[in-house]
Amino acid sequence: MNDVLGTDLRVLLGPPAMGAHDTSPLDLRLGAGVADRSADGPLLLDGRHNLGQALVLRLLTPRGALAGLGHADYGSRLHELIGERKDEASRARCKTFVLEAVAAEPRVEDEVVELTFDIASEGPSELRFLLTVQPVAGGEPVSVGLGVDL
Repeated sequence: MNDVLGTDLRVLLGPPAMGAHDTSPLDLRLGAGVADRSADGPLLLDGRHNLGQALVLRLLTPRGALAGLGHADYGSRLHELIGERKDEASRARCKTFVLEAVAAEPRVEDEVVELTFDIASEGPSELRFLLTVQPVAGGEPVSVGLGVDL
């Protein structure tokens, strides 16, 4: 299963308040990795951990931001929610944008297992959700949580 889900560098996703619109650079941490236990070098993620990171990065990257690298369709439209009012319409658009981005990820099944909003933990100008998907390689579903600043 890990071959299908791949291995990649571990990316640190910045401060806890980093939102989908934040263009701060992402950091790579050096040291012993999750998949590679060597003493030094970049941390690596594989399997389910790599898939979870890939989903978060796809959701945080504005669609079209990687067009210059030949990946014009990579990313999500979550950044379009900036400046929107926090209401059911923005929540519905958020859900649509998440589902669009996940549909473009070849390592997950087409149907999302679950997408729920954590309304109780949301701030006054953010939406928080938990996304659960099924890897195409089988095994347990993978869940990621994300907050989107409006």
